[in-house]
Amino acid sequence: MVKGRRMRSGLAVTAALCAVAALPGTATAAEGTAGPADLPAYRTAEDARPVEGRESSAEGPSIEPGVYTDDIAPGRRKYYGVRLDAKSNAWISAVALPEPGSAVAYGDGIKVGLKAPDGTTCGESDVVFGDENAARPLADYAWRLIKPDGYCQEEKVYHFYVERESDAGSDRSAWPVEIRFMLEPGLKSVTSTTPPEPQATLTPPDPPAGEARPIEGGTGFNDAAGMGEGNWKDRLRPGETRFYQVPVDWGQQFFVDLEFGTTKARDDKFVSGAFRVDVYNPARGHVDSESGSYRASESAEISLASQRVAFLNRYAPGAELSGMRFAGWYYIAVHAHEDLAESVTGSVPVVLRTSVEGVPKGAPDYDGNAAEAGFGVTDGDREAAARGLSEAEARAGATLRTVGWAGVGTGTALLLGLGLWTVLARRGAARR
Repeated sequence: MVKGRRMRSGLAVTAALCAVAALPGTATAAEGTAGPADLPAYRTAEDARPVEGRESSAEGPSIEPGVYTDDIAPGRRKYYGVRLDAKSNAWISAVALPEPGSAVAYGDGIKVGLKAPDGTTCGESDVVFGDENAARPLADYAWRLIKPDGYCQEEKVYHFYVERESDAGSDRSAWPVEIRFMLEPGLKSVTSTTPPEPQATLTPPDPPAGEARPIEGGTGFNDAAGMGEGNWKDRLRPGETRFYQVPVDWGQQFFVDLEFGTTKARDDKFVSGAFRVDVYNPARGHVDSESGSYRASESAEISLASQRVAFLNRYAPGAELSGMRFAGWYYIAVHAHEDLAESVTGSVPVVLRTSVEGVPKGAPDYDGNAAEAGFGVTDGDREAAARGLSEAEARAGATLRTVGWAGVGTGTALLLGLGLWTVLARRGAARR
């Protein structure tokens, strides 16, 4: 009987210690090699909820601020009901997720919009692949802005929609879609809706100093790797898309130079549109894109430069200025065209040289906490970016530190308890 109790107690201690070790943020994923045929899938948000949009705006399911998953077939439009108050700016994005390597045409893509019950368009946009067989995650957003004498200002139910446009010869399977609904607090008072003049020239700073540090880009927005100022290095396989994110505060702008290095090749041929880089803002609105060609025996470069972040940018025409409308994480998606597989052996090395210019300014006079809503930059964000961590990894690290200290106390208590049990058991055995 004593032996049995001792074994059960030992198992309990082991289980408790294993439970501490298995808390979020402590698991290590197994590493392995994968070919172009099994590229990693887009990682959807952990708290995403399934929803099924409808063909009629009158029947669209209600969605609240948060993340949702659905799918959409070619030529379809799906509606969702969105209740808005009369004081918040609303941003609703959709990320279309075609299978890597699937057939897509130059003009294939998605269109998103937000409409009032009377049919008034509050805000809409569209995004396309811009090349044949360049299947990758595509995102853009619809919106409602609060402003004097604006439209769609009333508190009521509005209709958000996602529409897929596909060529007859393109992939006919339904694409998964990730929808994100964000609310940005309005200002306490709107004094102007006049946008600033865009910067005529965007002079890049001197390249960052130091060796390039390794970084592994994420599969999408939810696991994008934080990328602070400095030099970073990664590798991309043909058909792969990797996501990175840079914290950019009010009054700041970012510069990124991407150098695609030479590599082994079966056939050193010139590949047009070999790489494409897309920039998205914190609400997943498409801001800018650039593409470049490549030959395996020669390096290639793509450079990106943003306008300064300012609240009034949102009233400007053109996404390159209007997209820089709030502080937060800006995303950089780098895609390697599948045609590279015809010449490249394995993957292509890429160096990302990142700079953030400008002294952070104070946030606008929000009537609420914009940073908590996802529109701001914290010291923790800057620290995570400097270490090359994603938002999820930064949160997990903070949790682990807390659990670590708690684990010290828990482990000590377990060991003391085990020691006390052993002493008592031995005394009981001696008495018997």
